[in-house]
Amino acid sequence: MPERQIRLFGDPVLKTVSDPIEGIDDRVRGLVCDLLDSVRLPGRAGVAASQIGVNLRAFSYNVDDEVGYIINPEIIELSGEPELVDEGCLSVPGLWYPTMRHPFAVARGIDLDGEPLELSGTGVMAQALQHETDHLNGLLYLDRLDKESRRAAMKEIRESDWF
Repeated sequence: MPERQIRLFGDPVLKTVSDPIEGIDDRVRGLVCDLLDSVRLPGRAGVAASQIGVNLRAFSYNVDDEVGYIINPEIIELSGEPELVDEGCLSVPGLWYPTMRHPFAVARGIDLDGEPLELSGTGVMAQALQHETDHLNGLLYLDRLDKESRRAAMKEIRESDWF
């Protein structure tokens, strides 16, 4: 399946808390295929289902040449002192702002066989786990910016050619 179009800032699905996936069926298998196809494009570290217009709890990742997915992820551990890391988002193209993120994260969910799956990492993987889980909770990284940075980001968005 081809990659799916990324929903942009302003689309209500991006601010909606995603529903848990109750059972693995052809629709969920198709969603995971779409997520994997969508994240394989250059420059993409993660794609949440909400970013392709599906209000279900799943995301794909592409970090350090490892591509995968997780269904019904929940962050179960964050550790290390939160630090500012440059962050962008496919749903807010062209913007990068320092965002507070923990340097280590662990997410737990399931795979397409319904088996437990745990993902963990530091650096970009920790950032991706936090960022994509935020998407599933109806949050954009912009929601985590300090007031001044958020104001500047909103100005950039209003002046962008895609908004």
